Amino acid sequence: MAKWGEGDPRWLVEERPDAKNVNNWHWTEKNAAKWSKDKLKEVLVGTVVETDFAQCKITEMTKCDGDAVVNNRKAKLIFFYEWAIEVQWSGALINGDTNVKGTLQIPNLSEEHDMKDVDINVRLETNGPEAEILKDMMRQTGGEVVRRQLSQYVNLLKEEFSKGLILPSKDSVAEEVKSDKSTNRPHKIFKSAEKNCDSNKPIETSEIKTCESFKCTAEEFYRVLTTKEMVQIFTQGTCILEAKEGGKFELFDGNVQGHFVKMVPFKTIEQKWRFKTWPKEHFSDVTIEINEKEDCTEVNVTLMGVPKAEVENTKDGWRRFYWESIKRNLGFGAILF
Repeated sequence: MAKWGEGDPRWLVEERPDAKNVNNWHWTEKNAAKWSKDKLKEVLVGTVVETDFAQCKITEMTKCDGDAVVNNRKAKLIFFYEWAIEVQWSGALINGDTNVKGTLQIPNLSEEHDMKDVDINVRLETNGPEAEILKDMMRQTGGEVVRRQLSQYVNLLKEEFSKGLILPSKDSVAEEVKSDKSTNRPHKIFKSAEKNCDSNKPIETSEIKTCESFKCTAEEFYRVLTTKEMVQIFTQGTCILEAKEGGKFELFDGNVQGHFVKMVPFKTIEQKWRFKTWPKEHFSDVTIEINEKEDCTEVNVTLMGVPKAEVENTKDGWRRFYWESIKRNLGFGAILF
């Protein structure tokens, strides 16, 4: 990310003192093993798998071996987790006479595997034709349900353990290191730019369309843009974020402003979006379409009404400070080292 005085000033991020490991800037590690075991039990036990002809329920977690660690290296959050899990399940056919029991094994839940590649192995403890039908159901429908529950664990891990690893705001760091230069410089940068905000000249606008791919699920990507802790990770600073229709947001020290217009979970986000230095009350209409594919999540973004003079800066800013930062800091596609 750019330092103060480098690059387009509207995309500036918080500067950091050099001589101190501020908020664990150089390297820190959090052990998430105990939390993970509790959370995996919470999201799995009690899960119901239901079809038109049968119903099963996960009743107990009998094995949960592995580890989970969250590392912060120079503001890049790296999540390591590897689990071998076994749970008990029971169920019956609708109007059936046999109560079927079995186990479900998850041998390779880890950050190295896409969720669709996580194995779900089903074993029976009950014999008979009804048991075979339920085994088939748990392998197919149950596999989808369990992977969805495991995705919840991964999302919660990233949300919970990003807290405390986010760098402090510039104001708090500046107070700590007694740096007058770092506290005053942003105001000088915007003072000259804001003189143009009162212009009554007609604004010529243009449209920007981009498409990006991310190594995550649609749900994970949606949460990155709508969860305050996750937004603070990829923007590398504090923010205002009211993730609801009509809710406002301010990112990058207030240089990006706007509000949410429409939100369809895991599918669509529509915003009124602007740079602070754009003419007053002028917003771009932003539509973010999230499409989960077999091997990635494809994100199509359209920005309508971008001032023509700002098209290249806006396009470059979204690429660098949204997409590349998300990939780099959350591991959704970029090389981490």
